[in-house]
Amino acid sequence: STKHQDSMAVSSFLSCRLLVAAIAMNHLTTVCCAFGSILARHRLPPSAAAASVSFLPQRRHFITTTQLSASSPDDDDEDRSSGSPSAAAAGIDVSSDPRLYRVRLSRAPGIEWGTDLSFSFVYVREMDPSGEASMSKQVQVGDQLCEIKPINRATGAGDDNGKQAPINLVGAPFDFVMETFALLDKSVADLDMVFFRGTKEELKAAASGKDKAGDEVETITVMVYENKGTPQEVIHRLQAPVGVNIRQLCVDNGINVYQSVTRWTNCKGKQLCGTCIVNVSGGGVNTNRKSMDEASTLRENPETYRLSCVTFAH
Repeated sequence: STKHQDSMAVSSFLSCRLLVAAIAMNHLTTVCCAFGSILARHRLPPSAAAASVSFLPQRRHFITTTQLSASSPDDDDEDRSSGSPSAAAAGIDVSSDPRLYRVRLSRAPGIEWGTDLSFSFVYVREMDPSGEASMSKQVQVGDQLCEIKPINRATGAGDDNGKQAPINLVGAPFDFVMETFALLDKSVADLDMVFFRGTKEELKAAASGKDKAGDEVETITVMVYENKGTPQEVIHRLQAPVGVNIRQLCVDNGINVYQSVTRWTNCKGKQLCGTCIVNVSGGGVNTNRKSMDEASTLRENPETYRLSCVTFAH
């Protein structure tokens, strides 16, 4: 009986110790979770981004269509964009490649446009079966949009003087293409559209004069500024493959993207803490768009601020 009582006492003592430990661990977990929540809700002031990132202009956007252009441009036509994505005066010579074709469609052809994560090289994603593009039996899903030429309703020409140049859209960013359609004059009834039947890689090869798409890895240049505007400013010029993750690129090159204690308390790129903020000061069009979650996390910061763990350069 005495042994049984002693055993009960020891068991009760151990149970109490375990209960206390469990309570302590529960409080510790609560504190850690609360601290993590505080970090996730933290909004950095505009001057607190750990690094400033910019992307140099890339040759693959608005590819110079040396192999796709006509051979005799009209001297009276002008470059409408003064250094920005240009409208080639002569347009694309569809006879230069059997995969190119031109078709005249209304400005509402029933096409849903798409692009990949680079948000460039716009292609036909879907077509309305009753739309003009589908009914033409010429356009197919997957065809790459290369050029459009507005056709004036009254004259049947480019504009009132018949001089409006085609707009080169080879490799153009998605936003630019959509803006081009949106800004068409009300007098424009139809569009002469040039499409390329093939993949993005095949179009890039054709535009650069290659027989076929190569296997070489396409690279971009990323400029990273640490402590920008201070005596401790350091500039890193990094070469990376297209589609690189900015946080991973910085970490691999010994560049810190965190502030203060978040250097040790961050989530290691698992998209949980919201503290790997960088300022994309240039070339933001060459990155993926912000998701709703990222935009919400950074809603009190400048528009150019990004979470580097979910930012990819193209």
